[in-house]
Amino acid sequence: MSNYHLQIQQVVDYPRCRIYRQFIQTLIADRSIRTDGDSGLYYYTVLCSYANFRTSYRRIEGVRCTVFPGEWVCTLKELSGWFRTRSQKQAIGVLDTLRERGLIDYTLFGRAGIVKYRILDWKRHNTVLDYNCLCQKDTGFFFLPVATAAKLVSSGRCSEMDAMLDLWLSVVYDDERVQGSDLGPVVYLRNGTGSPLVGSGELAGRWGVSRSTAWRILKKLNALGYTSLLSFPGRKGSVIYLRGYLSTMFQISDVLVDKEDVAMALNIPLALPDREEGCAGAAAHTEPPRKLRVAKSFSCVSKEQAQSILAKMAEILAPQGFSCFLCRKAVYKLYSLSVCKEEACMTGSTFGLSVSCGRSKLVYTFELALYPAADKKKGGFCHE
Repeated sequence: MSNYHLQIQQVVDYPRCRIYRQFIQTLIADRSIRTDGDSGLYYYTVLCSYANFRTSYRRIEGVRCTVFPGEWVCTLKELSGWFRTRSQKQAIGVLDTLRERGLIDYTLFGRAGIVKYRILDWKRHNTVLDYNCLCQKDTGFFFLPVATAAKLVSSGRCSEMDAMLDLWLSVVYDDERVQGSDLGPVVYLRNGTGSPLVGSGELAGRWGVSRSTAWRILKKLNALGYTSLLSFPGRKGSVIYLRGYLSTMFQISDVLVDKEDVAMALNIPLALPDREEGCAGAAAHTEPPRKLRVAKSFSCVSKEQAQSILAKMAEILAPQGFSCFLCRKAVYKLYSLSVCKEEACMTGSTFGLSVSCGRSKLVYTFELALYPAADKKKGGFCHE
């Protein structure tokens, strides 16, 4: 019998994103996220979540309606509740805006208070079934084109809900072209850099809001448990991972993303303490290694900073199953893999680290790359 390996991915060049109806129902019910924007992404997504895949019939307010694929019929009261508008007239205004943008068409039965709408590009992105049957509105999924979502986001000021959906539609998972996507579902704005680092200024321009508003939205979504916001010092920016994405999209367990792992995946330097501090800073993170052997040619970095390097590695790798970093019997040897001269120290050097059980049994080997810190006055080093 042949063996098969299932690989789950959300690649960057896929033109559509799968949206589960149950997820949209969760957003509709979550009143803590505001919908007072004019980009229309949330409204359009809600309409798509109710659209039929097959022909069905619905009796509403005493009127029997035939609903074809890509269509749905509802009362203005229901529509206003989904959109969270204060009046039914405002809900009709939303439909008018979406119709002007060439996304939907609708018919209004004024006396009965019934509206029937149609998603114009439905058949292009979603399968249309030939047989007639009732279509459930709280199960299953539909496809939303990424290009349409980007068009809506750029057409006006985004609300908190619009921003949430924009992040959801921009997620990439396990695509080798995007750094850090193998660690979890990461937000990538498809800017061609391959880096998920994003600043509040970039999001502010994308969402049509101020920098402070964009940052407030990110912090709020993080506090509500929709995202994991990892911010890095300086002007490097932030990385946004989505919580609950894997369980919603692929019905698999969600993963916890560690900031240190993300920093290593994105090659963001981790600063070491100054020479004068010795290994005191490292002791605050984890217990330093018991036995350390440093090669004589290892002259670019002091032994105190070498202890800091090992302590930092222990902090990152021990929770991932490398228990030897917590064992008193472990012996560590740090040696140079490149010529550690003065000019090499200014551009970076490569070092090897071997971990042995006692004096003889080799357990692990690692390769480290050290670069001078940005602040040359401190005289410190950064490492990957």
